[in-house]
Amino acid sequence: MSERDVTRYDGAAGTVAGAESTGGAVAGAESTGGAVAGATVTDEVVRVEGVNRTFGRGEHAVHAVRDVSFSAGRGELVAVRGRSGAGKTTLLNLVGGLDRPDSGRVVVAGHDVTGAAEKELLELRRGTVGFVFQTFGLVPILSAAENVGVPLRLARVPAAEREERVAVLLELVGLGGHAGQRPYELSGGQQQRVAVARALANEPDLLIADEPTGQLDSETGRSIMDLLRAVVHARGMTALVATHDPALIDLADRVLTLRDGHLLPA
Repeated sequence: MSERDVTRYDGAAGTVAGAESTGGAVAGAESTGGAVAGATVTDEVVRVEGVNRTFGRGEHAVHAVRDVSFSAGRGELVAVRGRSGAGKTTLLNLVGGLDRPDSGRVVVAGHDVTGAAEKELLELRRGTVGFVFQTFGLVPILSAAENVGVPLRLARVPAAEREERVAVLLELVGLGGHAGQRPYELSGGQQQRVAVARALANEPDLLIADEPTGQLDSETGRSIMDLLRAVVHARGMTALVATHDPALIDLADRVLTLRDGHLLPA
């Protein structure tokens, strides 16, 4: 990891440290979800144009996403809300290259996701997009540090650089003292913080989080959302976070509302 990379991570860690342990808003950010002072949306990272996705056929067809268009820029945390079945997960999967639309176009950090070959999509998911899931997705037999290091191993990052980056990331999410613990030795909130650190390992342009607080109590959930927001603003990333929790939605810079696959007017 270069000196500049360490400095950037340390700056983000300082911002995260400004969030109160009880899940209060990050210092310097408005409670309504405004960006941290100095953070600006400088350019577009996500562009979705007229995307449609239907599962099944005929009378059994489920129109999960219907003609959805939006964009998101750097330094912006966008909440995607809607009831169960509204199309949130499908939309995030389409943006992250985990699924392909029936029609329309998705562009992420200049990459045309809809037209990409499988090899290109694999590289996109390894380096450009980071994922945080509701179920954490940690490998049970690996320690917190080893879980965070998995993407770096796949990217063949040299061992010394990998270990340094993992240590900084665990400090960033407040788990520097838990590097050797396995998932079953951590609380739900701590496991999700490990998952966030893992998603940040390869310095993605886009962070996608699908109901990341769904299995956590309200206080811990708010703390995780504070962490995501602080990292996004400090590092100039973009984040799409699916949630139905009004308290967490208030922390977003912008909110997209889905209903029956349609994106409702703001």
